[in-house]
Amino acid sequence: MEFKNKTAIITGASKGIGKAIATALAKEGVHLGLISRSTADLEELQHSLRNEYSVNVHIASADVSNRIEAEAAVQSLQKELGSIDILINNAGIAKFATLLDMDPSEWERIIQVNLMGTYYISRAVLPYMLNQNSGNIINVASTAGERGFATGSAYCASKFALLGLTESLLQEVRKSNIRVVALTPSTVNTELALNAGLKIGDEDRMMQPEDVAELAVATLRLPERVFVKTAGIWTTNPQ
Repeated sequence: MEFKNKTAIITGASKGIGKAIATALAKEGVHLGLISRSTADLEELQHSLRNEYSVNVHIASADVSNRIEAEAAVQSLQKELGSIDILINNAGIAKFATLLDMDPSEWERIIQVNLMGTYYISRAVLPYMLNQNSGNIINVASTAGERGFATGSAYCASKFALLGLTESLLQEVRKSNIRVVALTPSTVNTELALNAGLKIGDEDRMMQPEDVAELAVATLRLPERVFVKTAGIWTTNPQ
């Protein structure tokens, strides 16, 4: 992909992996549409990226698990950007407890954000990509979508489902020159991981958000004829 003057929408963009991917794409000259619930953090990132990389950065505050908010955010950002060449579905939450110990509302919330949020945003973006007969969609999944673990029923279910969504959507749109890929990192040193109570060991040896951003950029650099289902990265201490 030639990155200069391409456009990208990134969800969960205000912190962690989303922020790192936004920064990596801005360095490549990509104009950005950033979505998060945190308006203050988005505004700070918008100001920083505009000043440092001279790219257009537009923001939209939205809860991706709310279909109306998700669709409105995409519509608003598309008007500002003019096109959508890249979509990074990164927004996600995590909490770990046994199936019986986790409140049903928390279990449902994880599914709603991690899976339904990806569905809502992708469904809003796809008409623009189909119209231009090109696009790249990257879904940030997890190794938790490849193997389950105790206390992870909600999170693993959301990520297993996300991999299924990715593969099915890939088959639907590949003839329209739209590539759909899932990234499957293991535990990443982010605020989300710490807040979820993950025992992540030696932080110096952990995967960093910038590592996932580097993988995302490398995936986008693949020739357009190359289609892959998932791209995974592992640490010495996978979760």
